[in-house]
Amino acid sequence: MSNWVLGLTGGIGVGKTAVSNALADKGIVIVDADVIAKDVVAKGSPGLNAIANQFGADMLLPDGSLNRAKLRELIFADERAKTWLEQLLHPMIRSEILAQLNQAKGPYVVLSAPLLFENNLDALCDHTLLVDVPEHIQIARTAARDHVPTEQVEKIITAQMSRSEKQKRANTILNNDKSLTDMYNELELLHQNFVSIALNHSTSKPHS
Repeated sequence: MSNWVLGLTGGIGVGKTAVSNALADKGIVIVDADVIAKDVVAKGSPGLNAIANQFGADMLLPDGSLNRAKLRELIFADERAKTWLEQLLHPMIRSEILAQLNQAKGPYVVLSAPLLFENNLDALCDHTLLVDVPEHIQIARTAARDHVPTEQVEKIITAQMSRSEKQKRANTILNNDKSLTDMYNELELLHQNFVSIALNHSTSKPHS
């Protein structure tokens, strides 16, 4: 990897998008794993064609795009289907992530992924930043934002890697339980530090 890569992650409702947008405003390229995951199954893509060939044309909506609800239903019910899908899509996603990380210009590049640790994408990163808040704040923020019951948010959080495990695996933790202004101020200090580390990284690499 030619660029210094910062892995950005955090559970639902922690404010990871606000952090990502703030870094983008500073001119940092954001490689978003979620966007790439959608792109590899976009209408007419090889990934979507493979899914339709494997599981049938009812995996497609009338407009030719992916029937996400139908696919979700299938992989929840069928472990083999889930494994097949992962073996198809994970290499495609990883390959596109690597291409975008290598093409990025700037002092460093961010790989943003909610499942950074779960999918071992932290292996592609030089440093990881966890956006973190206590669970009760996660639940309150997400329930208010998405207009869903708190029980539903609790189930999503339970299904994700535990907060304590993420804290153990992260190199740096940004506590986002105060105001947006506080977050921006702390992020600015972290950003300057990351620029400095990335600069040292690039100058210390042997020249061919």
